[in-house]
Amino acid sequence: MPHYDIAILGGFGHVGLPFGIALAETGRRVVLIDINQRTYDIIANRQMPFMEEGGEERLGKVLEKNLFLSLDDRSLVGCHYVVVVLGTPVDKHLNPDFVGLVKFFKGLLPLLSDDQHVVLRSTVYPGTTMEIKKLFEESNLKTSVTFCPERILQGKALQELQTLPQLVGAFDDQSAQDAANLFHGLSEEIIFLTPLEAELAKLFTNSFRYIQFAISNQFYQICVDNSLDFYKIYQAAKANYPRMQSWPSAGFAAGPCLFKDTMQLAAFCNNNFYLGHSSMLVNEGLPNFIVTRLKNLYDLAGKTVAILGMAFKGDIDDPRESLSYKLQKLLTISARKVLCSDPFVLDPNFVTEDDAIANADIVIIGAPHSSYKNLEINTKTKIVVDIWNLFGKGGLF
Repeated sequence: MPHYDIAILGGFGHVGLPFGIALAETGRRVVLIDINQRTYDIIANRQMPFMEEGGEERLGKVLEKNLFLSLDDRSLVGCHYVVVVLGTPVDKHLNPDFVGLVKFFKGLLPLLSDDQHVVLRSTVYPGTTMEIKKLFEESNLKTSVTFCPERILQGKALQELQTLPQLVGAFDDQSAQDAANLFHGLSEEIIFLTPLEAELAKLFTNSFRYIQFAISNQFYQICVDNSLDFYKIYQAAKANYPRMQSWPSAGFAAGPCLFKDTMQLAAFCNNNFYLGHSSMLVNEGLPNFIVTRLKNLYDLAGKTVAILGMAFKGDIDDPRESLSYKLQKLLTISARKVLCSDPFVLDPNFVTEDDAIANADIVIIGAPHSSYKNLEINTKTKIVVDIWNLFGKGGLF
């Protein structure tokens, strides 16, 4: 097989693909390994399978020069760095599920050698890096293992990979320096931690953000229940007041990371993470708050509702764990009909924005896509639920 410097397992996804492009731009030979033939074909055609700022142009410059694609795990043989983009999921009971992760690494054992360095890149349950190290040792492998979490904003990964500090959680100085060399040519600011410290730093980061959203969403609900303009208060509290600048606006706190990582931290704390659990109730309860209020104010059973924006946040095409879908399910029970639309998420069941607005009695902004700011919705004939305040009405409905 051809020789590569770096292999990225899970390399076709939102984390692995931008990382592979950025590493290939530094001159290293990088192979992206994954299992999805359809995504392979898209990337091989020099197209990004998801939205990433500047991604397609930069992909085209490195593909088949320093960046290569593979559907075969054996392509990692001979690579010094084996970057694994596979996190620990939570099960239906919100507990970390190690079964798939352990099975994955056991499958890799015959392909690994002593002089390789496995770098865990996705979020994992605290202690996972140590468990992988023990698995290697029990298999008489001296393969290094380090945890270096990604911390990028989806859609801006290529930009942030070159500006954000990199966290390196290593068991010894030699592994730490070797892992730091992986990022040579990207961000040169490296912060060294133990693996457990790095694992917690990643979970703390996402949980902190999730809690911040919950604060805003709780305040928003208080205001709406009292017929007050949340955003008028929000803007007044933040105006020229440095200590409130990190306060986010209200809206759906969703996606594949924030909720999951908060629940992983809760499990690590023996479910004594009261802030995390309370935040889950607030954030996950926001769709129900909207539906309940609509039912109390209107004959919801006789109305058609349109949800504009099914991605988990604005200006992306990723619907994973989007609360717009939870809202859709609740409305399907309570409303006459539910129409969904999104300019980025492809779904044959979706309708156009114009059709959704024209045929709906109630229009709910599910994701704050910037293009929605220019929509013209007659608020005299339509009920508009705009928790993001795109239209400057304070989120009241």
